[in-house]
Amino acid sequence: MPIAVIDFETTGSSPGQGARATEIAAVLVDDGRIVGQYQSLIHTGVWVPPFIEQLTGISNAMLADAPPAAQVMREVLAFTAGCPLVAHNAAFDRAFWRAEALLACEGDATATSAVDASFACTVRLSRRLFPQAPNHRLGTLAAWHRLPDAGRAHRALADATVTAHLLLRLQQALAERLGHAGPGAIDHALLCQVQTWPVAAVDKALARHIQSCRTSAG
Repeated sequence: MPIAVIDFETTGSSPGQGARATEIAAVLVDDGRIVGQYQSLIHTGVWVPPFIEQLTGISNAMLADAPPAAQVMREVLAFTAGCPLVAHNAAFDRAFWRAEALLACEGDATATSAVDASFACTVRLSRRLFPQAPNHRLGTLAAWHRLPDAGRAHRALADATVTAHLLLRLQQALAERLGHAGPGAIDHALLCQVQTWPVAAVDKALARHIQSCRTSAG
């Protein structure tokens, strides 16, 4: 089952404060490699503040001709259908995923079933698997791990692609520590489990997980 790495660019920090999405990207990761991508600007009619325009390079003029939010969200929901989700600083992206999907799928019970999908967070995973990193901002981790350059930061597809490469690095590191064959052996459920472990007790939690797997296999 592919994992979908999600990234939003937005007009502000929270949909609860009236912010809306300006761009979304989804990058599919499966069996240790990137296998697909989706990207679109999003027209909501909400004004983009100058500092956001400077940060992202996404202007009000660019969004004037972008497809409407409902269309984009229905497309990305179809593209990621059945896929578990990952994001960097997932609480942010999950909030916009839920808000935009609910608006796009209002009245469609089948579509809204994807709204509350669980997210694995590469920030939380990095803190547990790479505590020695200088910090866990995406740009810092990209440089520290020497991840492939995906283009301008704070654009959805570039950030989602970098996050996908970071996810592969995290899966590989976890596979090595657990004695698995490769990153493809590390599924979304395990990632969600690992991100809940206390940072100071990761080694003990890994040892318990290995022992549990051996007991189940035996």
